[in-house]
Amino acid sequence: QCLLSGSWRSDTSCRMVVSTLDKDNRFSGFYLPGPAAGYSELLTSPLEGSQQDAGLVPQPTFSFTVNWRLQDSKTARTSVFLGQCYVDTNGEETLHALWLLREAADSPAEDWKGTR
Repeated sequence: QCLLSGSWRSDTSCRMVVSTLDKDNRFSGFYLPGPAAGYSELLTSPLEGSQQDAGLVPQPTFSFTVNWRLQDSKTARTSVFLGQCYVDTNGEETLHALWLLREAADSPAEDWKGTR
C-alpha cells in the first residue's frame, strides 16, 4: 500500500511520525532526532509534505520539509527530504530518501557553507 501515515524509524534511530494523508495526499507530523544522529541540540520538530497518490502508483514518491527546532533558538536550520516508498515481496514498507540540510548564513559571502 505504501501510505506514509504512522511512525517510521531511520538507521540512526530518528523517528518520523506522519498524520493521515488528506484528500490531496498532503501530510504533517513531526521529526524526533535519535541519539545516534549526533544532534543533541535538536528538539522535536514539525514537518510537512506530500506523497504521490498510492492508488495510482504502487511505490509512490514523497517529499517533506522539516523546520528544525533547536535548543539554541538563534540558529535556523531546514531540511528537505525526497524519496520513494518501496514494498518488498513480504509486504514490508521501507522508505529510501535523500536530504539536504540548510543552515542560515551570516552573509551572501558565506552562503556556500549553508547547504549540506
